[in-house]
Amino acid sequence: MERAIEGLGGLDILVNNAARQNSAQSILDITTEAFDWTLKTNLYAMFWITKAAVPHMPAGSSIINTSSVTTYDPPANLLDYSLTKAGIANFSKGLAKQLIERGIRVNAVAPGPFWTPLQVSGGQSMENLTTFGGDTPLGRPGQPVEIAPLYVLLASTEASYVTGQVFGASGGNGQP
Repeated sequence: MERAIEGLGGLDILVNNAARQNSAQSILDITTEAFDWTLKTNLYAMFWITKAAVPHMPAGSSIINTSSVTTYDPPANLLDYSLTKAGIANFSKGLAKQLIERGIRVNAVAPGPFWTPLQVSGGQSMENLTTFGGDTPLGRPGQPVEIAPLYVLLASTEASYVTGQVFGASGGNGQP
């Protein structure tokens, strides 16, 4: 954090977007080690990075956390991942209430389904990959370029009256 702040000359936007997703058909297939790895990647890391960043962020700053559509409609094969993404939405809303006194806005984006490296690196079964995103009204998964403007808006002063919100981009499924 210190090196980034020094190199950038300050810090006024933090985007937490790292995640681990691993498909498992049953809770019995999720080992304690895999469960711990998912929670540490998706929740612990976000908490620690945010805690390190906040003291350096001036009024007018923005924190944007990446949740997921799985917060609202968890698929059976992403039990631990969905748990963490719901936690991120909740964390964002609570943190927004804490940090508004400092003038820092906190919001979350809940994408899904989007093509990312998560999908093809064990995040989905091969069977699910063949139809991934096909059940949306748009009939396809999103591409990262299609969600980037939402992050840019939340980071900008145009969203100066927006905090504690979760914004969806789910191909027309209406969540959140």
